[in-house]
Amino acid sequence: MLLARASPSFLPSTSSSPTPSTPTLPPCASFGRNQRTGGVGLTAASPHCAVRRPVMAGAAAGAVPAAKLEDAEALIDSVETFIFDCDGVIWKGDKLIDGVPETLDLLRSKGKRLVFVTNNSTKSRKQYGKKFESLGLSVNEEEIFASSFAAAAYLESIDFPKDKKVYVIGEEGILIELELAGFQHLGGPTDGDKKIELKPGFYMEHDKDVGAVVVGFDRYFNYYKVQYGTLCIRENPGCLFLATNRDAVTHLTDAQEWAGGGSMVGAVLGSTKQEPLVVGKPSTFMMDYLAKKFGITTSQICMVGDRLDTDILFGQNGGCKTLLVLSGVTSVETLQSPNNTIQPDFYTNQISDFLTLKAATV
Repeated sequence: MLLARASPSFLPSTSSSPTPSTPTLPPCASFGRNQRTGGVGLTAASPHCAVRRPVMAGAAAGAVPAAKLEDAEALIDSVETFIFDCDGVIWKGDKLIDGVPETLDLLRSKGKRLVFVTNNSTKSRKQYGKKFESLGLSVNEEEIFASSFAAAAYLESIDFPKDKKVYVIGEEGILIELELAGFQHLGGPTDGDKKIELKPGFYMEHDKDVGAVVVGFDRYFNYYKVQYGTLCIRENPGCLFLATNRDAVTHLTDAQEWAGGGSMVGAVLGSTKQEPLVVGKPSTFMMDYLAKKFGITTSQICMVGDRLDTDILFGQNGGCKTLLVLSGVTSVETLQSPNNTIQPDFYTNQISDFLTLKAATV
């Protein structure tokens, strides 16, 4: 179901997946007594905290079909900033999509701010900077926002206690960003080889000081991690359940789609019966963070992505213009299907269409 565009706000907020039961906890909430358990956790936000309340729209509201991009020049001139998803937009796996360098050069030459936002939490911002460099792209670390960074930034925004620990079901990127933010952490790849021997009477211990479990894409995912994270969430009073994203698939290679971070999140959701707080797309947390950091209004941003339920919804939740590219997971058939209620402002084949469509309108 489509979430109608919300008015811009510069205070961090979260609107995670469109699932109605997903909790929405604004970062301006404080860390205190938890109403659910009576333990230590997030308390309700102050009445002075601005929380967006997205209006549910959808087919019944008559979603306007996306227009095929014909005048790239007009779109470019109408905004100050372009936010690009990475997988399926800039690259597929480790292969750069044709025409990307020239397109980014064009936008920079016109004075546009470029920001790159990815739900992939396996790398830190610095590591993503190296990936851009390896593909021949000059991108500053300050222009990169990964969901690994978003997890740490979110915990900072709610004043998560530094004496509490974070259990990570995910990879190195999350650990690096948590460490840079000064948070204690455990888990991650080092738990990938751990196994549980289910002998009669076996009892699995867990750290009672864990105050948050962060789940992201994890190629070392196993039963030990699911059980450990489940114990923390269910038994530690007020323990938070954060997800970097709920993407169904991801592009590990350019040959096919692979099970995404949503599969790991789903396993923990299934065992805890608790909805996660999503800090990556389509949550508005990163959008609000970017708007505040760069001092721009979201109406002056165009979000460019290949996924309807994360990238386009992310832009719409933030009040941005949206452009869907067909170089990733979404086909034109999916976009135009009667069952699809998420419609971007425009769609095109890939971002290098900016070059040809520009030429065609000169």
